[in-house]
Amino acid sequence: MTKNPPFSPKVIIVTLNWNGKEDTLECLASLNKINYPNFEIVVSDNGSIDGSIDAIRTQFQEVHLIQNGTNLGYAKGFNSGLEYAFMNGADYVLIINNDTRVDSNVLNALVQIAESDKNIGFVSGKVYFYDDPNKIQTVGRHNHPFFLTDKLVGYGEDDLGQYDQVKEYDFLDDVFLLVSKKAYEATGGYNPNFFLYYEETDWCARIRKAGFKIVYTPHAKIWHKLGRSTGGDKGPIYTYYITRNQILFIRRNSATKYFLRYLVYLAIISPRRVARWLKYKRFTLISAYFRGLGSGFVWLIKGK
Repeated sequence: MTKNPPFSPKVIIVTLNWNGKEDTLECLASLNKINYPNFEIVVSDNGSIDGSIDAIRTQFQEVHLIQNGTNLGYAKGFNSGLEYAFMNGADYVLIINNDTRVDSNVLNALVQIAESDKNIGFVSGKVYFYDDPNKIQTVGRHNHPFFLTDKLVGYGEDDLGQYDQVKEYDFLDDVFLLVSKKAYEATGGYNPNFFLYYEETDWCARIRKAGFKIVYTPHAKIWHKLGRSTGGDKGPIYTYYITRNQILFIRRNSATKYFLRYLVYLAIISPRRVARWLKYKRFTLISAYFRGLGSGFVWLIKGK
């Protein structure tokens, strides 16, 4: 078992809630069982109307609640929590999705790695499927020479110890992500233009450009329900934002010649995607896809 580091920096845990009362309450109950000696919990709420606010206040009086008043999206919603945390003495912030359950040793494992090297900006760990607790959801992301970031490492694999080594990645998901104060001050958090999806890969790219490392540790573990707030990976919300934000991400983080090659790819792949969705009468996905393309190119014209 990972032990408490000899010095226990202050960690503020930030989760984001948007009409996810039951998931958030379960997550908070799990966080309260963490055995790290120096942490606080913050919930950034994006204008929930499902009774979340009253339930959190009643059941978790020690939790600090930030009421954003409206749905700011994933990036801005978490940014409000990050800003609060680092203004209130946090050495690290643990960003965590609200549809998760954590291992009680999670902070000890994350902080131990972060404290081992001042150049580490992000630390994450093993993400399992909530409904299949020994099946891996992700331990990082593969690189791709064209898209920069690719599929999840370990997705759908049973955990047989194949990812039990500490490893540095260029990209990883932010289901849970320990962020150092130095990394935050150097990069400023999520880019709010992304709203939802690709915000973490963009931040990873900026973290590496600023000279920080992104590290995975197998000793930090979490179980994730996956896709609760967006309808999963087949829904129009996902299709719209993934389409739009992939354009933004690749343009912002690759050379012009690579982006032009990506545009050629879009021209080739788009008719195939639309034909497949037409075959299965997925008209909402077709609409979301073309709205995503249009919005992405509008952002490019604006120079965001």
